[in-house]
Amino acid sequence: MENIKKPLLYNKGSIDTLGLTIAGNSANFAVYAPKAAQITLCLFTHPHSQPKMEIPLFGPDQGIWHIEVHDIPLNASYTYRMNGKELLSDPYARAFTSFYPWGDFSHKRTPFLCRIDPQPPFDWQGVIAPNIPLEELIIYEMHIRGFTKHHSSCVKSPGTFAGVIEKISYLKQLGINAVELMPIYEFDETHSPKVYSATKQPRINYWGYNPISFFIPVSRYASRQDEALDEFKTMVRELHRAGIEVFLDVVYNHTGDGDDFLISLRGFDKTHYFMIDENEHDRNYTGCGNTFQTNSSMGQKIIIDSLRYWVEEMHIDGFRFDLASILTRGVDGHPLQDPPILKAIANDAILKNVKLIAEPWDAAGLNQVGQFQKWGDWSEWNSSFRDHVRKFIKGTENEVGFFATSMTGSQFTYPTGSPQSGINFVTAHDGFCLRDLVTYQHKQNIDNGENNRDGSTQNDSWNCGDEGPTQNIEIHELRERQMRNFWLALLLSQGIPMILMGDEIGHTRKGNNNPYVQDNDINWFDWKIWEHNHSMVQFVSSLIHFRKRHPILRKKHFLKDDDIEWHGHLPNHPDWKVHSRFIAFTLKEKQALYVAFNTDFHHAEVFLPHLQENQHWKLIVNTNEPWDCHNLDTPEKGIRLESSIKMAPHSALIAKAY
Repeated sequence: MENIKKPLLYNKGSIDTLGLTIAGNSANFAVYAPKAAQITLCLFTHPHSQPKMEIPLFGPDQGIWHIEVHDIPLNASYTYRMNGKELLSDPYARAFTSFYPWGDFSHKRTPFLCRIDPQPPFDWQGVIAPNIPLEELIIYEMHIRGFTKHHSSCVKSPGTFAGVIEKISYLKQLGINAVELMPIYEFDETHSPKVYSATKQPRINYWGYNPISFFIPVSRYASRQDEALDEFKTMVRELHRAGIEVFLDVVYNHTGDGDDFLISLRGFDKTHYFMIDENEHDRNYTGCGNTFQTNSSMGQKIIIDSLRYWVEEMHIDGFRFDLASILTRGVDGHPLQDPPILKAIANDAILKNVKLIAEPWDAAGLNQVGQFQKWGDWSEWNSSFRDHVRKFIKGTENEVGFFATSMTGSQFTYPTGSPQSGINFVTAHDGFCLRDLVTYQHKQNIDNGENNRDGSTQNDSWNCGDEGPTQNIEIHELRERQMRNFWLALLLSQGIPMILMGDEIGHTRKGNNNPYVQDNDINWFDWKIWEHNHSMVQFVSSLIHFRKRHPILRKKHFLKDDDIEWHGHLPNHPDWKVHSRFIAFTLKEKQALYVAFNTDFHHAEVFLPHLQENQHWKLIVNTNEPWDCHNLDTPEKGIRLESSIKMAPHSALIAKAY
């Protein structure tokens, strides 16, 4: 490696752009630290060695320390030294040169060295983003490591961006057209001081909601850590080539900054980047120990700069904001009527063209479901859909009206929006997966090491008569039927459906509804299950393609009388309740669709609507039948129905007019 020559020439440089800017043979460094007494630039020629040179920065000017240095070897690395003591990483760094194996706890208290060498231009090969309309989206929530880490994936580099590329054909076959990636910003999976109760080994933060950078993809998700940027871009390019958009699950509500100053923001300016109370303690609205100041001037700036970077440099199509209600809190934690960060996002020339999804609540009880539309063109995780669909499908009374409004786009939740205001989901990474939703009444989180205290106790689940795995054939068949019912509810509903990775193969997390520290088979996609449950995957895939073939299921506006006919009571008020576990409706298009759900514990005699002369109904789906006994791909081969049909308990059906 080339040594640093002494002396290097330098001057004051510029404060215009934070971070490192390379221009010719000059490197400009700028970092915001208004309260610092001194900051020096530390230059390294080998990771984890002592600095070869330290140069004092100029400033602060407007709170920014800065310097321009000439002829630095591009293979060198850098950090900053704060007040002659701590070494801090650059918050705006685009890559680290400090690497460690996944789950290696020995790197603790070792600074992350930042890369100087600029990345060469990436060849996008003329591939452009699919730019899929909102109403056409079918989202797949995915974990990069978990998707291919299991040995059954048989990819060359398990658990990596490259591994995902090898499985794109599966995603296309399934029919999804957008992946929502759980956190891929650099995070510290080894931050937890707790251990697993069974093994007494340190816990791994598998989910990654613990960011240590807003700009750098996780190097340990790459087949070669020093090429993570290229590998991530290649994955995005190939997903785009396949017609699949890429959304990032982003965490701007808190950071992985600790008191050891391993990371940077807290060390440079704790009071401006974090919500601090009058006793200089962290305000904790996130449940993670600290809360980021999203509406301070510099908090806004780093968020906007980060989002723009991922769009412009990485070609990302959209973002899902974790605990997005934090974005509406002021510097003192109180909710704001007109949050500056949301206004800045709405008015940004780059960001106003990407898809924005809010998780519209935080860990301190601020629930803003249905409110983000007043701050811009937002969609939201629709928790109302999740809750009411779960309750109705399991047979809860007084839910049929709420279920009806959920199926038709949740108009009472989004009165000034559209069906696309809601991201409909039955399951997500947080909570029971679909298999466990019909298998467990109670969470089984003891392996997380928190004595089963973590995770929600309110799951609206139903074990169908026995807790956990069973040898009872009737209970097994009922569970399979319930899963089919949930799939129909999700993929026949107005709005944007989201599927949890693994639900389509019937993956189980063994009742763990908060597996954020489970880096094992509980979370990993098991491709052997896919082979065993291929008929289940085919059912889901056929239902997705059925949705794509029927525009009536993807309306841009809430359904009107010309679109739908209810058979029974019309749900015209959010408090509409009847003591019923049955609902049916006809969707009016060229070939009408009849949909019915019987979530009662008894059979139901269903009388079909009259059709025009020379028309008849054909049964396409009856969830009382096994996974491979349906006609979604060839509906014309469905069973011809007469004037009525007897529906089994806890079943649903689709019929089509011919």
